[in-house]
Amino acid sequence: MKHVKLALLGGKPAVPEGAIRKWPPIDSSDEDLVLASLRGENHAYGPNCGAFEDEFAAWNGNRFAITTNSGTAALHMGVAACGCGAGDEVIVPAYSWSSSATCVLHHNAIPVFVDIDYDTMNIDPARIEAAISERTKAIIAVHLHGLPANMDPILEIALRHGLKVIEDCCQAHGAEYKGTRVGRLADCGAFSFNQNKCLCSGEGGMFVTDNEEILQRARMVWSFGETRTPAEDRDYHAYALGWMYRNNDLTAAFGRAQLAKLDAYLETAARNAKILAAGVRDIPGLQPPIVPEGHKTNWYNFTCHVDGAAHGYQGPPARFRNVVMKALRAEGVPVEVWQDLILPEMTVFQAQNAYGQGSPWNYGRRLSYDPALFPMARKHCETHFGMTVPLRAPNDEMVAQHVSAGIRKVFERIGELDVDALGAEADA
Repeated sequence: MKHVKLALLGGKPAVPEGAIRKWPPIDSSDEDLVLASLRGENHAYGPNCGAFEDEFAAWNGNRFAITTNSGTAALHMGVAACGCGAGDEVIVPAYSWSSSATCVLHHNAIPVFVDIDYDTMNIDPARIEAAISERTKAIIAVHLHGLPANMDPILEIALRHGLKVIEDCCQAHGAEYKGTRVGRLADCGAFSFNQNKCLCSGEGGMFVTDNEEILQRARMVWSFGETRTPAEDRDYHAYALGWMYRNNDLTAAFGRAQLAKLDAYLETAARNAKILAAGVRDIPGLQPPIVPEGHKTNWYNFTCHVDGAAHGYQGPPARFRNVVMKALRAEGVPVEVWQDLILPEMTVFQAQNAYGQGSPWNYGRRLSYDPALFPMARKHCETHFGMTVPLRAPNDEMVAQHVSAGIRKVFERIGELDVDALGAEADA
């Protein structure tokens, strides 16, 4: 490739302006279902809600599904339905979205963090058993960025210790582990339909399970502690502590329309990711996403690790990463740091005082949330960047080629960047 000046230094960007189009694509099928809902008579838990539950359960292969107002709500329902309560402990990966752990606090239980495997960014099964105590009730297995966690050893540990396993599938629609879709691998699972997800209805989520007893416990949390659904003849009696986690008809209508196109969306993401991965293969100092054998990702996020030492940089890893990102963005490559804090660093866990007066830790035991205990999660935070939209429809193979060209251009010309001179601005 002939020498081309980096866009950060005054050259032409590798990705043409306007080439990357927004997510999600909206067409007449979305408009028809949403308008029909709007013109209908029930804008709360209406007919689209039940239909969405049935269609999603059929698509994913579950016996039961409950549509919710968020993936966080679905996670909390799972914690409650699996019998976790005041002072009980739930094992959670040290790196994930905050909801993967705050859902434990929501039912007055205590999160116990376990470090991640650096290559996959998912919980490291080899570290789980050491975190189990007599108070442990469940494990939350997060399928981060659409890559399934290593479920066999997780399930084996859970069986050996009599623990429930809750799948956080919020980013993993359609992902598979050894031929089985996520959400069907454990006791129950939670999906999100937030704007950024591979199935978007703006907001919303879905709780799934094949266990009828877990289903009924989840329903009580979902709807005011009642045992009958809004579609049934309700007695308006709160039988247990409950929340209001129901979805609404308009959102469910949008979700149904997008679900009908989800298989095609996932095919597009896989095709674009294959082109992008091929385009950045064997770049010194860049580790593209790793997909272990038996795992099928949905390519929610194309997350890479960078290594400054491979380019002779011995300074702070995050500074090198931030300067690389600055150069990539100048090329039109829309990279982001998805989450730059590990969960144990967050104030809500450091304070151990979520509800005041030390609750929920005062029901169980105080734990050490020292970030130094989670070195792989910390290393990941300092060395990763990722992107979502270029993989998604309506973007095509040409966009993936532009993006991969932009990444290769920056890494081939890293030596032209004064990392420390640019670092102060990039760090900010």
